[in-house]
Amino acid sequence: MDSLTQIVLGAAVGEAVLGKKIGNKAMLYGGIAGTIPDLDTFAGFFTDTVTAIELHRAFTHSIIFAVVFAPVLGLLVSKIERKSIATWKNWSWLFFWGLLTHPILDSFTTWGTQLFWPLETELAFKSIFVIDPLYTLPLIIGLVLAFRQKKGSKKRRYYNNLGLLTSTGYLLLSLALKGVAFEKFEKSLQNQTISYLQIETRPSPLNIVLWNANVELENAYLIGDYSFFDERPIQFERYPKNHQLLGDLKNHPKVQRLIDISNGWYTISKKNDVLRFNDLRFGKMNPYQKNSSFVFSYELIETKNGLTVKEVEKTPENAKNLLSNLWQRIF
Repeated sequence: MDSLTQIVLGAAVGEAVLGKKIGNKAMLYGGIAGTIPDLDTFAGFFTDTVTAIELHRAFTHSIIFAVVFAPVLGLLVSKIERKSIATWKNWSWLFFWGLLTHPILDSFTTWGTQLFWPLETELAFKSIFVIDPLYTLPLIIGLVLAFRQKKGSKKRRYYNNLGLLTSTGYLLLSLALKGVAFEKFEKSLQNQTISYLQIETRPSPLNIVLWNANVELENAYLIGDYSFFDERPIQFERYPKNHQLLGDLKNHPKVQRLIDISNGWYTISKKNDVLRFNDLRFGKMNPYQKNSSFVFSYELIETKNGLTVKEVEKTPENAKNLLSNLWQRIF
């Protein structure tokens, strides 16, 4: 999820664990704990593009990371907060839950996490977008109301827990709606007599009302969307796989790693004589514009020093157009 949501979730968890004993400082250190796992994003400054992608949401988003570093961080904060009545065990417990709930929440997104690292098992329920205000707002409201109460107040715990329960309920609702959307896509494919190999569904940005689906065929992929308020049949757009364009590059280690990262959901395109590896898991930058690029595309550039993989940059204009067309589609 986005950084704000992870900070807010961490603060709410910190409050739930230690707020009764230390008050608002539990929110502060909980927010810090909720931020720490995403420090793996700095790997991009020190490694190549493919390695940075592999490292993101891996070790720092695992149970092992929470178990190992919670006591270390707990000890560090206990030294800083020597006058606090909270013990090293109390601080360690706060950091453990702050570090653990971060990857658990991320596992509901399309990207998913390697919660059970070092096992190569990716956990991705794909039921919520990385930014969803309806998940985040209850947490913020609960924290603000709790913040205004005294340390030992019952209302303080009530408000914070209500925010946590509401946001958790929203997550569970997203799973239920994902199941309904999957059935709608599956039925539509049957009605259109489309034979397919596999299907994946995911929510569109900022909501769990409008859903997208990737459908794999023998030599192509179909991408479609469905809103719970739709009265028209689901329409699918076809995208050729074009895997043959890779030629010998398909066996290159970096390309093989990209294929693993995308879980095999990819197309190959060519622009200005440069091959592009398009990760389909996140769909198009703007699904409602025919010639829109994909959210995650990587240029495969052959140089004297070997193959270079470069992510295609996104622009603010992409987001602006997406939001405008997204709301039109939902309404």
